[in-house]
Amino acid sequence: MRRTFTAGLVVGLFGLTALAQAPDPTLYVGVKSCGMCHKKEEVGAQLTKWQESPHAKAFEKLGSPEAKEAASKLGIADPQTSGKCLKCHSTAYNFGETGPVTDKITVQEGVTCESCHGPGKNYKSKEIMKDIKQAIAGGLANPALDNCTKCHNDQNPTWKADRYTKKDGTKVGFDAEQAFEKIKHADPNVKPAAAP
Repeated sequence: MRRTFTAGLVVGLFGLTALAQAPDPTLYVGVKSCGMCHKKEEVGAQLTKWQESPHAKAFEKLGSPEAKEAASKLGIADPQTSGKCLKCHSTAYNFGETGPVTDKITVQEGVTCESCHGPGKNYKSKEIMKDIKQAIAGGLANPALDNCTKCHNDQNPTWKADRYTKKDGTKVGFDAEQAFEKIKHADPNVKPAAAP
């Protein structure tokens, strides 16, 4: 009986941990809400930088010949309708494969702000965003780099284990620092939160 209880406790705790890590789809606010404050040049023009980034074009990329070829090898007829692809190519899927879980974000918007920064409902107000610690307490992922590997990992059908060369010469499939340089969009008025 003790083993059963212990096994149940371990499984239960693992389940709670997994649930705690899954973003709540009801907390998403969408790009328009984020963009209201993050479009001006004096705050970093994050909206424009996102619109020009590969993340904004992630759904579109699934329509490319390369994506269709990779999907075909996995038995997927259309990557733009497959949850296996959209879980990472569309924030609307909330990292799941079963279908869109929020109507705040369209599938066609690709990877939006909240895939990286976390659902914004509890930190989107200007008053909260003025205080980075308060924004983090409200769910803002900072640094957002912690969310990269939810999709940039060896489960990706186009993964290359030697895509990046780190400063020390090591070859890796993903290097958050180098990837961040391609998409960075910091607000020049906000100082990063100190490490705990």
